[in-house]
Amino acid sequence: MDAASDVALDILITNVACVFRTRCHLKLRKIALEGANVIYKRDVGKVLMKLRKPRITATIWSSGKIICTEKQVKKKLNLVPDLARSLQELGFRVIFTDFKVVNILAVCNMPFEIRLPEFTKNNRPHASYEPELHPAVCYPTKSLRAALQVFQQGVSQ
Repeated sequence: MDAASDVALDILITNVACVFRTRCHLKLRKIALEGANVIYKRDVGKVLMKLRKPRITATIWSSGKIICTEKQVKKKLNLVPDLARSLQELGFRVIFTDFKVVNILAVCNMPFEIRLPEFTKNNRPHASYEPELHPAVCYPTKSLRAALQVFQQGVSQ
């Protein structure tokens, strides 16, 4: 492709996952009884909390560890303030620490079709393609610390 035919790609972030701690013990039974949109998984010792705006799903353990995912990310992460407010309303003294984004899912459509066997052959040993196991080429990049999933339709995740 030459400079005159360059096409701008729209990259859409569709999901962000993070992990953090609250620095306090969380009583799962209390969260289950008094919290809204909560599922208590007593057999595995965790609570699932779902907020609607923004769309957040949090897995909460009594130790204070929380794994949280936000779908439909717009301009900034809204995970921490909304979840903190929900837990503080239940009477917990929440102080968030050790916040770390652990996964970001982004999607873009390429303006052309990708021939996966040729793409894999040209990008050995980095690219791996096992069509019997998964319909995409897995292409890990060390510089970005990411793994791309390249599909034939030209969608990269």
